[in-house]
Amino acid sequence: NFWKTLQQSSNSFNKEELKIPSIPSVQRNWDLINVERVVRSMTLTSELDIARYKASVVPESNAWLNTLPSKTIGLLLDNNTFRISISLRLGTNICVPHTCICGTQVDSSGIHGLSCSMSAGRHSRHSSLNEIIHRSLASAKYPAVLEPVGLRRDDNKRPDGMTLVPWTKGQMLVWDATCTDTLAPSHVNLSSKTGGAVAESAAGIKIRKYCSIIEQNHIFIPFAVETLGPWCREARNFVECLGKRIASITGEPRATSYLRQKISIAIQRGNAASVMGTLPTAIPMEEIYYLL
Repeated sequence: NFWKTLQQSSNSFNKEELKIPSIPSVQRNWDLINVERVVRSMTLTSELDIARYKASVVPESNAWLNTLPSKTIGLLLDNNTFRISISLRLGTNICVPHTCICGTQVDSSGIHGLSCSMSAGRHSRHSSLNEIIHRSLASAKYPAVLEPVGLRRDDNKRPDGMTLVPWTKGQMLVWDATCTDTLAPSHVNLSSKTGGAVAESAAGIKIRKYCSIIEQNHIFIPFAVETLGPWCREARNFVECLGKRIASITGEPRATSYLRQKISIAIQRGNAASVMGTLPTAIPMEEIYYLL
C-alpha cells in the first residue's frame, strides 16, 4: 500500500529531507515537518529581520490572523490596514522613501512611523486598548473608570483605569497600557534576542513608576504590548483571567480567545495609522504608499 511504499522510499532519502511523523494520520504533524524545514532554511542576518521573526512566533502576535473578519463586531480590517499589517509582519516594502512630518527620512519599510513621537496612531491605539479593557471588565461585571481621579503617581500622572469594585482579595485593580515599538532603533537589540522582551522591559518600567499605587494596596497590571504583537507576562495572565470571568458570566467558552483577537486587531489598526501618519499633508497618499 501507499504507506509501505512511502516508508520504503524514505530509505533512499536523507532522513533530514524526508521525515515521517510519529502519527502520520494527523495532517498537522506533516505540516510541522515542512514548517521546521522552512525555518531551518531561513538565513536571517539583520537585527530587524531577527526581531521580526522572533516576534511573529510569539502566540499572541498571531491572534489577529485568526480573527473572523466581521463588520458587525468591529473586527474587519480595511484593505490598507491589512496590507500594512502583512507588510510589517513579512518585512516587505510599504512606501517609497519620503520625509516624515517630524523631518526624519522614512525608508521603504515605513517602520519609522511606529516609533515617531508625532505619529498619529499612537494615541488612537492607546485609547482603543483601554476601551477594550474597560468594556471587557464591564462584561465580567466589574465596573471600572478610566483615568481615575485621586489616584496619582508621585509625578501627578494618573493610571489608565481602575475597577470600582474589588478584583480579588478585597483589592481594586489598576491598569496602565502601553504599546512599544518592536523595531525601534533603541529596542531592536533587545527584541532580536527574545520575542516579547521589549514588552517585558516596558512592564518593568511601569511597575517601578507605579510603586506608590501598589503600596496603597491596589493590584497593578502593566498592560504592555508591542507593535508586532507580543505581550508582557502580566498582560497575558490578566487577559486569561478576565476571559475566564467573562466566560463564566456569558457562557461563551471562547471569550478569552475573542478578547485576545480584539486587542490584536487594535494593535494592527494603530500600526497602520502610525505608518500612514508620516505622510506630509501636501503629498497625495497614492504617490507614497503601495496601497491604493
